[in-house]
Amino acid sequence: MGPDIRIERVLPATVARVYDAWTRADLLTRWYCPNPDLELTVRADVRVGGEYVVEMGPHVVRGTYLEVEPPHGLVFSWRWDGTDDEPTRVQVELTEVPGGTRMLLTHSGFATDEDSANHRLGWEPELGRLAGLLTAQQVR
Repeated sequence: MGPDIRIERVLPATVARVYDAWTRADLLTRWYCPNPDLELTVRADVRVGGEYVVEMGPHVVRGTYLEVEPPHGLVFSWRWDGTDDEPTRVQVELTEVPGGTRMLLTHSGFATDEDSANHRLGWEPELGRLAGLLTAQQVR
């Protein structure tokens, strides 16, 4: 098994605004891809058992919401189309802190170290784009 990814950030927004950025398709399309040059389409049925599909140009990831706890958390499965890999698990925990919201993202269940490292390389710019979206106060 590859190592879990754990990324913690303090984002300059309320818990509710950060949760919206993770759950509203219109907001996800503004940050949820590591490469801003790719066309991004998001469909999200945010409820336990609901499904999501994210199309990043030719790359498609999909999964099911396993836990939905507004506005403090989400857990969902993650699987790339075109692979035989078992789904991995993403957990997003949101906590109010001075100056904004502490977001802890944990992505687990990777088959290899390389797979884990590649996903970390994807999450880092995505979360930077999320912070930029929230900093610009574009989330309404």
